[in-house]
Amino acid sequence: MTTPDVGPSVRMDERIAELRRRLERHQQTYLLRFLPQLGADERATLVGQLEAIDFDQLAQLAAAGAHDTPDAASLVPAPYVPAPPDGPDESTSHHRAAGETLVRSGAVAVLTVAGGQGTRLGWDGPKGTYPATVVTGKPLFRCFAEQILAAGKKYERPIPWLIMTSPANHAATQAFFDDNNFFGLCRTDVLMFSQAMLPSLDAQSGALLLEERDRIALNPDGHGGSLRALASSGALDELQTRGVRHISYVQIDNPLVRVIDPVFLGLHADDAGSSGRMSSKMVEKTDPAEKVGVFTRHDGRTMVIEYSDLPPALAEARDDAGRLRFRAGSIAVHIIATDFVAELTRDRAFALPFHRALKRVPFLDATGLRVEPDTPNAIKFETFVFDALPLAGDSIVLETRRDNEFAPIKNAQGADSPATSHQLQSDRAGRWLEAHGVTIPRDADGHVMAKIEISPLTALEPADLVAVDLPKKVEVGAEVAL
Repeated sequence: MTTPDVGPSVRMDERIAELRRRLERHQQTYLLRFLPQLGADERATLVGQLEAIDFDQLAQLAAAGAHDTPDAASLVPAPYVPAPPDGPDESTSHHRAAGETLVRSGAVAVLTVAGGQGTRLGWDGPKGTYPATVVTGKPLFRCFAEQILAAGKKYERPIPWLIMTSPANHAATQAFFDDNNFFGLCRTDVLMFSQAMLPSLDAQSGALLLEERDRIALNPDGHGGSLRALASSGALDELQTRGVRHISYVQIDNPLVRVIDPVFLGLHADDAGSSGRMSSKMVEKTDPAEKVGVFTRHDGRTMVIEYSDLPPALAEARDDAGRLRFRAGSIAVHIIATDFVAELTRDRAFALPFHRALKRVPFLDATGLRVEPDTPNAIKFETFVFDALPLAGDSIVLETRRDNEFAPIKNAQGADSPATSHQLQSDRAGRWLEAHGVTIPRDADGHVMAKIEISPLTALEPADLVAVDLPKKVEVGAEVAL
């Protein structure tokens, strides 16, 4: 005797009945108030979203309160390794060789966090599609792709590239790579996965908010969620099957970042002062108010304190030489061991703490009208990848120059804008050319007075320019693309 198949409407009714019972247990049945007004597709969207929510976890997060930061009196500046010279050098030869061996053996992959949209830049699309380079306007994704392609050729080993998108830009990102033939990379070496989303809660009642009649208000779970998404998507298993042991972690908004740095890899994996679990890069802060986290030490462990959590007395404190005491600014560049990621995400648990942020979140009121709050009304939960550092044991922090590796594009104007990034890109390219005898025009502050762009396919570091036909001189205002 066969069991008769039930139709989609019957199955949906059963799902809704079970969902209603769950919502009753958590006093959230109001989320279904507009259900009778929804079409079949809209109903499926809302039901699917609500079924995916871990209400027990949300209750725990809401009850936990704010994530505590250590007492300021217990913090000391984190030690760091001074910035190494550009290119091969005796002082870094051992670590460089160790890092190059890792890349050649297929033990290294790149992870780019790219879930953001270009809205703040006035750009309609994923931030990774934003034109970022100073002369040719290559999109950010291409900046990274060319580095990975060039490093793969240099070390004779394809390098897997993981890209964490978001539900808002996943399809557009996939289409962009398809349209650009994956920038010459093998499609099977580019693994995309989407980060998780968490509900926003009303700050007063703790209730979930409806963004639309068929959708709840969701927010990304933070860059720390990249580690959890690595595991839940199956990408971590894929890496370990391929023999990848270390992940170079970078964010999409920084076109100068070195996605494969042999010296950094060697320090991370081979230095006596490193546990080999997680390492970081920093730049020296010159302004106490700069909006970057700061590497500190607490109870013998390295950790990052957000700029907003560092008391002004510490942020402004200076040493005898007049430099900031807490000057090691985090630039969101790390190397993370795959075994460590597996440990942090084992058995569907997640070791990183959730942080609370009070934000303005539009929502629908009881009548279905959209409310645009004037003041923060909702709690968002997110995780930070640097919260893994205290769990990593001995951790290396390596200094890098700003004009070597930190030219983020975050804002349309002012600090961290296309204009400031372009200047830093030209400054680095000019310095590389000067190392080979090219005359470069500079202003009184030392900035290059021309637009210069060097593709990673031309050179990954200054030494790679030795075989390139270079100009003898760059004129003021010139545009040079190599």
